[in-house]
Amino acid sequence: MGRWVFLSIFGAGGLAILLGLGVWQMQRLAWKQQILEQIETRIRAPEVTLPDRPDPEGDKYLPVQLRGQFSGPDIKVLVSVKQVGAGYRLISAFVAQDGRRVLVDRGFVPSAGLAGAPVPQGAFDITGNLHWPQETDSYTPAPDRAQNLWFARDVDQMAAALNTLPVLVVLRRADPQIPGSWPIPVDTAGIPNDHLQYAITWFSLAAIWLAMTVFFWGRLRPKHQG
Repeated sequence: MGRWVFLSIFGAGGLAILLGLGVWQMQRLAWKQQILEQIETRIRAPEVTLPDRPDPEGDKYLPVQLRGQFSGPDIKVLVSVKQVGAGYRLISAFVAQDGRRVLVDRGFVPSAGLAGAPVPQGAFDITGNLHWPQETDSYTPAPDRAQNLWFARDVDQMAAALNTLPVLVVLRRADPQIPGSWPIPVDTAGIPNDHLQYAITWFSLAAIWLAMTVFFWGRLRPKHQG
């Protein structure tokens, strides 16, 4: 009887914990989907003028419109695009009509096409989203300044290198169109949302736990002698 009680408590407790973790992940999934919808709504909102003091928290993803000129040189950030291969994000200084210098992520250019994407000349009307990406960690190599090769977008470091405000506009479109590169607009595709997979994992473990508990219950059942 003692073994039955122990197995019942142990089995029920483990099952409750695993089911609870699965339910929690489903709740997290609903929360994350709501957050992603809010971000998408903000990304697609009408463009506004650049705020006087852009805030990395309050103004992240804010759609803005600026008129001005690009100023070289570019920063090359090494990236890879699916079905295209390796290439670079080109980050340029942009001098707005009010005199402020900001960073503009012009978009992607393949490695072989870099020579065909010089710093654009003339006046441009650009629209894009403010962004302060968190792409660096302790494993990110430092920029190779000699080769002008960067491995992540670090807004503060890029701003210091190009003498701009620590403000990055990720280009969505430009008028006239900028030749040689194509924009990679801000979206939610890069924001992790693995809660459904986690929930499936916990529910699967709960099913396995229940099956094993039932199996051991069966092993403890007294055997009738003939």
